[in-house]
Amino acid sequence: MSRLPWPSNVVGCAVWLSLMWCVASNPRPASGAEVAPGLRVDVVATGLPRPIQLAVDPRGRLVVLGLGWSGDAAGEIYRLDLRGPLPIDAARVPRVVIPFANEPRKTVFGSLVVDPRSGNLYLGEENGNRIYRLGDDQRLQAVAVGLNHLLGGTALTLDRHGRLIFVDYASPESHLRSETPLPPSLSWLVDEGYRGPLVFRIDPTEERPLPRRADLLVPILPRREITRPDREPMWRLISVTATPGDDLVFLSSVGEVLRLGSDGELRLVVRLPAGHYHRTNLTTGPDGSIFVCAGYQIRQIFRISPAGSVSIVASELGDPGGIVLDATGALYVPESALHRIIRITPAP
Repeated sequence: MSRLPWPSNVVGCAVWLSLMWCVASNPRPASGAEVAPGLRVDVVATGLPRPIQLAVDPRGRLVVLGLGWSGDAAGEIYRLDLRGPLPIDAARVPRVVIPFANEPRKTVFGSLVVDPRSGNLYLGEENGNRIYRLGDDQRLQAVAVGLNHLLGGTALTLDRHGRLIFVDYASPESHLRSETPLPPSLSWLVDEGYRGPLVFRIDPTEERPLPRRADLLVPILPRREITRPDREPMWRLISVTATPGDDLVFLSSVGEVLRLGSDGELRLVVRLPAGHYHRTNLTTGPDGSIFVCAGYQIRQIFRISPAGSVSIVASELGDPGGIVLDATGALYVPESALHRIIRITPAP
């Protein structure tokens, strides 16, 4: 185990556990989870304390964000190589432990995305106001600060240009917060009583100082020229993913899937079955399909085809979290309540 000092020290005396593989040569079928006909679900990793987010790094490893058994850290990072015998016993795999910040609040990480080129991890505070970058040198660096309220799930993503997109949620009960008076570029939001969400896009690789002040950035959504008083306030956008092109796809807390095109218009794609969508996760396939992990209350995964039809991929999941596709098209999902990761593939 490596325990990462907060927020930016090099890990100097990491103690790594021995890496041992399970004796099983094949993953075992996952009991409990139900998948659509023609699909198979297997357990690929066990012993993960409350895994909530997944990503795939440039080496094809599965990067897992967990909350740990005792809740005494902001998060734990595992990197799982799925090329060996499965399922992997994560209790025998090295991990990096990120302690809480040295301040009264105890904010945990609830969102994760990996840059497919550099391998850098971006971690967002759940219900917090900061986003960090974790590089290969195990240094944690603040990338964005001054957000109103960053939710868990897919509250941040990377587009195909490597730019970081994040949804800053401002609830109807709160006001836009800022450490200094808002600049003129954002004053209209307060004048019109807007209560979120604010969607921002930054390029962390630009030669500009970090961290970026989100409360001083101009959002890409909403745009002033398309905001009209007859429109219902967009209070409920909670998750975002980027398409293979330049569009963004959002999910609302009532199951609305919306697409933001290059023209700045937000268009409804489809409405998912009724329910309370919370801590949800999105990903897109190379063909433009959208996969929605609907959260721990709904416990289902939906696929939205490029034509807009909805199908159920899996049901009866144990507190499902982040969702990711690998290069082969296999779908991976953590079941936090069962402390494991499952893989969904076409049945042989």
